[in-house]
Amino acid sequence: MVKNLLSLFLTFAKIGVMTFGGGLTMLPLLTKEIVEKKKWASEEQLLDYYAVGQCTPGIIAVNTATFIGYSQAGIAGGIFATVGMVTPSVLIIIAVAAALQQFMEYPVVASALMGIRAVVCALLSHTVITLAKKSLVDIVTAMIFIIGFVLCFVFDITPILVVIVGAIIGIAVNKVREVRKK
Repeated sequence: MVKNLLSLFLTFAKIGVMTFGGGLTMLPLLTKEIVEKKKWASEEQLLDYYAVGQCTPGIIAVNTATFIGYSQAGIAGGIFATVGMVTPSVLIIIAVAAALQQFMEYPVVASALMGIRAVVCALLSHTVITLAKKSLVDIVTAMIFIIGFVLCFVFDITPILVVIVGAIIGIAVNKVREVRKK
């Protein structure tokens, strides 16, 4: 049990060190570490954990780590995975905050941050495309995507409501499919 908890902590600490740009950029790392290397979840399970992590309060990366840790070792696993995920960020933020204030006026620092923001956009685009390939599997899921997109970007509806609408549509579609099978 202790070995598994240590493995959870170290795996998520490794992901935490490499996750720049927020929770959305961690999906490729999670897939590589959790699905391919550790085999703690299938790709579909990982997407489910990730989706629930987006729908629950808090940081996506931390929520996803907690769900995966819990699935592997119960409450202790959830705690170790969560602490593993946040420890690198806390340490890095403390170091960066101390140093950044002293160097923000240097043009090279501003330029580096500009480049980092651009790369984060690329990482987010990769994540969106990967998630779309796995999630938009038929006309129904494509329509749910379009409805969610329009609600978010055209009508500026809060993401919480958009997620609830998506869940309701998903449940309704499943019920209709069940009725048709009978």
